[in-house]
Amino acid sequence: MSDPQVISFGCRLNIHESELIRERLGEAQLEHAVVFNTCAVTNEAVRQARQAIRRMKREKPEARIIVTGCAAQTEGAHFAAMAEVDLVLGNAEKLDAQHYQFSGEKLRVNDIMAVRETAGHLVQGFSGNTRAFLQIQNGCDHRCTFCIIPFGRGPSRSVPAGVIVEQIRELVAKGYREAVLTGVDITAYGEDLPGRPKLGNLVRRILKLVPELERLRLSSIDSAEADEDLFAAFAQEPRLMPHVHLSLQSGDDMILKRMKRRHSQAQAVAFCEALRAARPDIVLGADFIAGFPTETDAMFANTMQAVRDLGLTHLHVFPFSARPGTPAERMPQLDGRVIRARAKALRELGQAQLAAFLSRETGATRKVLIEMDGNGRSEHYAPVRFNQKHQPGSIIAARITGAGADHLIGELQP
Repeated sequence: MSDPQVISFGCRLNIHESELIRERLGEAQLEHAVVFNTCAVTNEAVRQARQAIRRMKREKPEARIIVTGCAAQTEGAHFAAMAEVDLVLGNAEKLDAQHYQFSGEKLRVNDIMAVRETAGHLVQGFSGNTRAFLQIQNGCDHRCTFCIIPFGRGPSRSVPAGVIVEQIRELVAKGYREAVLTGVDITAYGEDLPGRPKLGNLVRRILKLVPELERLRLSSIDSAEADEDLFAAFAQEPRLMPHVHLSLQSGDDMILKRMKRRHSQAQAVAFCEALRAARPDIVLGADFIAGFPTETDAMFANTMQAVRDLGLTHLHVFPFSARPGTPAERMPQLDGRVIRARAKALRELGQAQLAAFLSRETGATRKVLIEMDGNGRSEHYAPVRFNQKHQPGSIIAARITGAGADHLIGELQP
């Protein structure tokens, strides 16, 4: 029997769930199965998934293709209409082995809004990764005008803290030295649980109850929901890595309002200042959308200035993509050439900011988690390259001897 293949698009949560899918495929004992775990955040992500499906079928005509993930949830009928596709599963169905059986029913996508719980699925291992991704939350209760993801993931729901702690203990016992907490909106963690514990409480509980975990990292967070315990954790817990990625989307107040974001530019500045007061060496990144409907040159200039003022180093830039059924689709759209030019300018600024940060790291000593290719990531999530291979999964003390445009150069500290 040929091993099943899982191809993952999009976020870290998808990486986590792709490992669960791989386990479910093993339980279902499918032969020649290829699963595409899709992303719906942009039209381009959906297009790339369709293109990859067609390419896979040409290269492996015997493959039985299953499509799941957010794009399958929101656009299931379109994927089911593809001749290359054998089965389409929704986000709730993809984690149940019984749904990976082929029958006359090609489309199995139910109402994700009816889902009220997120199970604490434990991944037995992460193929090709030396850090473990742990889902603590799923779904989103907010309705940003550009975003289709709540309709792909359903309402916000949290995994109980006790389950998360036990899972991290098991992952550490398997040899993982760094865990990344993932979800759709992780700063909404706990709102649906008894006592409404916050993300900061969970972080401090993990670090207290699993002292053998060497490094804990957070995925993208929303500054509007961050709690005081989270600031305290950054100030007091050296095992909480000094790198935060923020969901900012714009640096202009009018665009933020039209996006229906819950923070202003001044609040973003205050949040970053508070983080740096708690952890002076913290490194910040952010998501931005370039070319949102009605964005003027002056509004875009505010976003560019915000990147400078906030000292951001790791940018994820998305050219605006009108998702069907969202309020932003009905707003006055910008010309595609303007959108692409602004995205390019924002990426170039981000690259310059990153290069400046990397240059400042020369001479420092960093603890680097070695990845599968023998290189690694520092505490600040900066890529570090070595002139010799090191054991994947190990954490080594490295002296930073130089920097490239997008990486550090390290050597083993004597």
